[in-house]
Amino acid sequence: MEEKILKEARLRVNRRHFLSKMSVGIGSVALGSLLIPDLFKQGLTGNPELDAVIPHFAPKAKRVIYLFQSGAPSQFESFDYKPLLRTRMGEDLPASIRGEQRLTGMTANQSSFPLVGSYYDFKQYGQSGAWISDLFPHTAKIVDELCIVRSLHTDAINHDPAITFFQTGAQQGNRPSMGAWLSYGLGSENENLPGFCVLVSKGKGNGQGVYSKLWTNGFLNSVHQGVQMMGGPDPVLYLSNPRGTDMASRRKMLDRLAELNEMQHEEFGDPEIIAKVQQYEMAYRMQTSVPEVTDLSKEPDHIIKMYGPECLVPGTYAANCLLARKLAENGVRFVQLYHQGWDQHGNLPNEMAGQAKDVDQASAALVMDLKQRGMLEDTLVIWGGEFGRTNYCQGSLAADNYGRDHHPRSFSVWMAGGGIQPGIVYGETDEFGYNIAKDPVHIHDFHATILNVLGLDHEKLTFKHQGRRYRLTDVAGHVVRDILV
Repeated sequence: MEEKILKEARLRVNRRHFLSKMSVGIGSVALGSLLIPDLFKQGLTGNPELDAVIPHFAPKAKRVIYLFQSGAPSQFESFDYKPLLRTRMGEDLPASIRGEQRLTGMTANQSSFPLVGSYYDFKQYGQSGAWISDLFPHTAKIVDELCIVRSLHTDAINHDPAITFFQTGAQQGNRPSMGAWLSYGLGSENENLPGFCVLVSKGKGNGQGVYSKLWTNGFLNSVHQGVQMMGGPDPVLYLSNPRGTDMASRRKMLDRLAELNEMQHEEFGDPEIIAKVQQYEMAYRMQTSVPEVTDLSKEPDHIIKMYGPECLVPGTYAANCLLARKLAENGVRFVQLYHQGWDQHGNLPNEMAGQAKDVDQASAALVMDLKQRGMLEDTLVIWGGEFGRTNYCQGSLAADNYGRDHHPRSFSVWMAGGGIQPGIVYGETDEFGYNIAKDPVHIHDFHATILNVLGLDHEKLTFKHQGRRYRLTDVAGHVVRDILV
């Protein structure tokens, strides 16, 4: 039956098909490079999506692990110490400080904006003397490895556009995510694993949803889309062979499918046909590589102790941090973790303590694990959410059941390794923690800096789509050179 289908396809000769047969078509070159990987390594195909893309300048980092804290953790209970908020507890936020800042619908109708200090104490750590909340004792121990940025700001005030902005450089959907841009610009270091992997965990607090649009390829070739991995025996959906299919029959099926796809590409010229073949071949190779990489049972006892016992529970934040190290170790270019549960509009003192306990030890362990393996120098680790939290109270202050609303004007993240200066604090907020007082960093600046340490000029990493050249930083962004090594 399959021979009959192939024969009929070969008989379908039209002008496009005839002309493509006069020379080696791009589809044949691309397909040949997939089936025989070393065949065309010394030459270019002529297609920017298939050619090897070298960095614009010498990179300081080879890969990124992004520990995204979905829901936006409060900077006032983590990394931005503001003692004034305690001394003026319950007083109304001065109108001169709030200015014309847009508010969400959850607090816009409040009759007053009572200031509220951190429920938890802070102490200074490391040579930098950085103030760290008591909620993060493990992070405090590695503070000399961190660059804490306290002056990040964004344009979005609600979760969906804010997290989309962080991940794609735009508040609307259908733009390529950061990981997709890196896959497009740098390719993969391991042909048996995707260049961009996604891990999701849930905390005990109020969660905001994360969706596949956050790791989409957008208008880039679909080979650059993030591949989500999950806990359990099948970490990637539909990767295992169906019952009754062995590897030999799978290989035969893929070879025949590739022939049909090549004919389709020669007839229609759709680059997504080649992308499908690439995905089929990647999935075939992943059937061997993924089970080995995702097996955490062989990790030594001292590593388990470092990350904590939850690292042996599939799908937890600790397990995902350990898996992220293994993926990075095996050549995955961009590993994106999402940990949900940071949206504390109420019951902040209790919920945030639980969230911090979930992530503190494993986040610090990841940094130290990379360092002891000699990987921190060329691996950039990022920790933070989509915006900050207000310095004023949402809910009942008297009952210690208060929360904090969204605050895009100033918030904190930390970065480690990968060409970023260790042991520094960059940027300042005012004494109320409401406005940036020194060294503001916009999301576009943040993205430009990440691309820079990977050897990519954010103004040159572009893709032409519907008549316009797009980039991760849109038409803005400056590299924050003061935090680079």
